[in-house]
Amino acid sequence: MSIKKNTVYRKTRYLLYKETLVDFKEHFWAFVGSFVGLGTISYFHFETFSKQDFAFLIGSFGASCVLIYGAIGSPLAQPKNLFLGHIISAIIGVTIYKLIGEYIWVAAPLAVSLSIIGMQMAKALHPPGGATALIAVTGGESITRLGYGYVFSPVLTGVTILFIAALIFNNIPHKRQYPVKSFIRFHKLRKRKRR
Repeated sequence: MSIKKNTVYRKTRYLLYKETLVDFKEHFWAFVGSFVGLGTISYFHFETFSKQDFAFLIGSFGASCVLIYGAIGSPLAQPKNLFLGHIISAIIGVTIYKLIGEYIWVAAPLAVSLSIIGMQMAKALHPPGGATALIAVTGGESITRLGYGYVFSPVLTGVTILFIAALIFNNIPHKRQYPVKSFIRFHKLRKRKRR
Protein backbone atom coordinates (compact mmCIF):
# COMPACT_ATOMS: atom_id res chain seq x y z
CA MET A 1 0.00 0.00 0.00
CA SER A 2 2.80 2.44 0.84
CA ILE A 3 4.44 1.81 -2.56
CA LYS A 4 1.20 2.81 -4.25
CA LYS A 5 0.92 5.97 -2.13
CA ASN A 6 4.53 6.83 -2.90
CA THR A 7 3.92 6.42 -6.64
CA VAL A 8 0.83 8.65 -6.50
CA TYR A 9 2.78 11.23 -4.49
CA ARG A 10 5.64 11.27 -7.02
CA LYS A 11 3.27 11.59 -9.98
CA THR A 12 1.34 14.40 -8.31
CA ARG A 13 4.54 16.23 -7.44
CA TYR A 14 5.78 15.89 -11.03
CA LEU A 15 2.50 17.21 -12.46
CA LEU A 16 2.56 20.19 -10.09
CA TYR A 17 6.18 20.88 -11.02
CA LYS A 18 5.41 20.61 -14.74
CA GLU A 19 2.40 22.95 -14.45
CA THR A 20 4.43 25.64 -12.68
CA LEU A 21 7.22 25.77 -15.27
CA VAL A 22 7.35 28.88 -17.41
CA ASP A 23 7.70 27.80 -21.02
CA PHE A 24 7.66 30.82 -23.31
CA LYS A 25 7.22 28.71 -26.48
CA GLU A 26 4.19 27.03 -24.93
CA HIS A 27 2.73 30.41 -23.99
CA PHE A 28 3.45 31.81 -27.43
CA TRP A 29 1.63 29.02 -29.28
CA ALA A 30 -1.29 29.10 -26.83
CA PHE A 31 -1.59 32.83 -27.47
CA VAL A 32 -1.35 32.54 -31.26
CA GLY A 33 -3.83 29.66 -31.46
CA SER A 34 -6.44 31.27 -29.23
CA PHE A 35 -6.00 34.67 -30.88
CA VAL A 36 -6.47 33.28 -34.38
CA GLY A 37 -9.30 30.88 -33.42
CA LEU A 38 -11.36 33.33 -31.42
CA GLY A 39 -10.30 36.19 -33.68
CA THR A 40 -11.77 34.39 -36.70
CA ILE A 41 -15.08 33.91 -34.90
CA SER A 42 -15.02 37.55 -33.77
CA TYR A 43 -14.36 38.72 -37.31
CA PHE A 44 -17.35 36.80 -38.63
CA HIS A 45 -19.49 38.09 -35.78
CA PHE A 46 -18.61 41.78 -35.92
CA GLU A 47 -17.45 42.44 -39.47
CA THR A 48 -18.94 39.97 -41.91
CA PHE A 49 -22.36 39.01 -40.60
CA SER A 50 -23.26 41.76 -38.13
CA LYS A 51 -25.65 43.35 -40.63
CA GLN A 52 -27.75 40.18 -40.63
CA ASP A 53 -27.55 40.02 -36.82
CA PHE A 54 -26.13 36.49 -36.72
CA ALA A 55 -24.71 35.52 -33.35
CA PHE A 56 -21.35 33.81 -33.77
CA LEU A 57 -19.58 34.78 -30.56
CA ILE A 58 -20.67 33.27 -27.25
CA GLY A 59 -18.88 33.45 -23.92
CA SER A 60 -18.28 29.73 -23.56
CA PHE A 61 -15.83 29.85 -26.48
CA GLY A 62 -13.42 31.80 -24.27
CA ALA A 63 -13.38 28.98 -21.75
CA SER A 64 -12.93 26.42 -24.54
CA CYS A 65 -9.90 28.39 -25.74
CA VAL A 66 -8.29 28.02 -22.32
CA LEU A 67 -8.63 24.26 -22.57
CA ILE A 68 -7.84 23.55 -26.22
CA TYR A 69 -4.93 25.99 -26.50
CA GLY A 70 -3.65 26.26 -22.93
CA ALA A 71 -4.26 22.77 -21.51
CA ILE A 72 -4.06 20.60 -24.61
CA GLY A 73 -3.11 17.51 -22.62
CA SER A 74 -6.29 17.57 -20.57
CA PRO A 75 -8.90 14.91 -21.36
CA LEU A 76 -11.47 17.73 -21.15
CA ALA A 77 -9.81 19.47 -24.12
CA GLN A 78 -9.88 16.57 -26.56
CA PRO A 79 -11.99 16.84 -29.76
CA LYS A 80 -14.72 14.43 -28.64
CA ASN A 81 -15.23 16.44 -25.46
CA LEU A 82 -15.05 19.77 -27.30
CA PHE A 83 -17.66 18.91 -29.93
CA LEU A 84 -20.04 16.70 -27.96
CA GLY A 85 -19.82 18.85 -24.83
CA HIS A 86 -20.97 21.96 -26.67
CA ILE A 87 -23.54 20.24 -28.91
CA ILE A 88 -25.20 18.24 -26.12
CA SER A 89 -25.33 21.32 -23.92
CA ALA A 90 -26.74 23.51 -26.70
CA ILE A 91 -29.51 21.02 -27.46
CA ILE A 92 -30.40 20.72 -23.78
CA GLY A 93 -30.28 24.49 -23.26
CA VAL A 94 -32.58 25.23 -26.21
CA THR A 95 -35.00 22.47 -25.19
CA ILE A 96 -35.24 23.75 -21.62
CA TYR A 97 -35.77 27.30 -22.87
CA LYS A 98 -38.59 26.13 -25.16
CA LEU A 99 -40.23 24.19 -22.31
CA ILE A 100 -39.90 26.59 -19.37
CA GLY A 101 -38.05 29.66 -20.66
CA GLU A 102 -40.41 32.08 -18.95
CA TYR A 103 -39.19 30.78 -15.57
CA ILE A 104 -35.51 31.70 -15.95
CA TRP A 105 -34.78 31.04 -12.27
CA VAL A 106 -35.64 27.36 -12.88
CA ALA A 107 -34.62 27.06 -16.54
CA ALA A 108 -31.04 28.31 -16.09
CA PRO A 109 -29.90 25.87 -13.37
CA LEU A 110 -31.90 23.03 -14.93
CA ALA A 111 -30.23 23.52 -18.32
CA VAL A 112 -26.75 23.52 -16.81
CA SER A 113 -27.45 20.56 -14.51
CA LEU A 114 -28.94 18.45 -17.30
CA SER A 115 -26.08 19.35 -19.63
CA ILE A 116 -23.59 18.09 -17.04
CA ILE A 117 -25.46 14.79 -16.85
CA GLY A 118 -25.70 14.59 -20.65
CA MET A 119 -21.97 15.18 -21.07
CA GLN A 120 -21.17 12.64 -18.35
CA MET A 121 -23.39 10.01 -19.99
CA ALA A 122 -21.66 10.62 -23.33
CA LYS A 123 -18.27 10.52 -21.59
CA ALA A 124 -17.58 13.90 -23.16
CA LEU A 125 -17.31 16.32 -20.24
CA HIS A 126 -16.25 19.78 -21.40
CA PRO A 127 -16.80 22.45 -18.69
CA PRO A 128 -17.55 25.31 -21.14
CA GLY A 129 -20.54 23.24 -22.27
CA GLY A 130 -22.31 24.30 -19.09
CA ALA A 131 -21.97 27.91 -20.18
CA THR A 132 -23.27 27.00 -23.64
CA ALA A 133 -26.44 25.60 -22.05
CA LEU A 134 -26.77 28.67 -19.81
CA ILE A 135 -26.37 31.06 -22.75
CA ALA A 136 -29.12 29.20 -24.65
CA VAL A 137 -31.49 30.10 -21.80
CA THR A 138 -30.26 33.55 -20.76
CA GLY A 139 -28.62 34.84 -23.95
CA GLY A 140 -31.27 37.36 -24.80
CA GLU A 141 -33.52 37.66 -27.83
CA SER A 142 -30.72 37.39 -30.42
CA ILE A 143 -29.86 33.92 -29.06
CA THR A 144 -33.24 32.58 -27.96
CA ARG A 145 -35.00 33.40 -31.23
CA LEU A 146 -32.52 31.13 -33.04
CA GLY A 147 -34.16 28.09 -31.45
CA TYR A 148 -32.39 24.89 -32.44
CA GLY A 149 -30.47 26.90 -35.03
CA TYR A 150 -28.33 27.91 -32.02
CA VAL A 151 -26.87 24.38 -32.08
CA PHE A 152 -25.60 24.86 -35.63
CA SER A 153 -24.65 28.52 -35.42
CA PRO A 154 -22.99 29.79 -33.29
CA VAL A 155 -22.17 26.55 -31.46
CA LEU A 156 -21.13 24.03 -34.13
CA THR A 157 -19.63 26.61 -36.49
CA GLY A 158 -17.66 28.26 -33.68
CA VAL A 159 -16.41 24.98 -32.25
CA THR A 160 -15.30 23.88 -35.72
CA ILE A 161 -13.31 27.10 -36.21
CA LEU A 162 -11.67 26.72 -32.79
CA PHE A 163 -10.86 23.07 -33.54
CA ILE A 164 -9.28 23.81 -36.92
CA ALA A 165 -7.10 26.51 -35.36
CA ALA A 166 -6.16 24.08 -32.57
CA LEU A 167 -5.14 21.43 -35.09
CA ILE A 168 -2.95 23.92 -36.92
CA PHE A 169 -1.30 25.88 -34.12
CA ASN A 170 -1.04 23.14 -31.49
CA ASN A 171 0.85 20.88 -33.88
CA ILE A 172 3.40 23.37 -35.23
CA PRO A 173 5.93 22.96 -32.39
CA HIS A 174 7.25 19.44 -31.87
CA LYS A 175 6.52 19.43 -28.12
CA ARG A 176 2.81 20.12 -28.58
CA GLN A 177 0.46 17.48 -29.91
CA TYR A 178 -3.29 17.87 -30.38
CA PRO A 179 -5.31 15.75 -30.11
CA VAL A 180 -3.25 13.93 -27.53
CA LYS A 181 -2.74 10.32 -28.54
CA SER A 182 -1.05 9.30 -25.28
CA PHE A 183 -4.41 9.32 -23.47
CA ILE A 184 -5.77 6.80 -25.95
CA ARG A 185 -2.75 4.54 -25.45
CA PHE A 186 -2.90 4.99 -21.66
CA HIS A 187 -6.55 3.93 -21.46
CA LYS A 188 -5.98 0.90 -23.72
CA LEU A 189 -3.07 -0.24 -21.55
CA ARG A 190 -5.12 0.30 -18.40
CA LYS A 191 -7.93 -1.89 -19.75
CA ARG A 192 -5.45 -4.65 -20.64
CA LYS A 193 -3.97 -4.61 -17.12
CA ARG A 194 -7.42 -4.99 -15.58
CA ARG A 195 -8.01 -8.21 -17.54
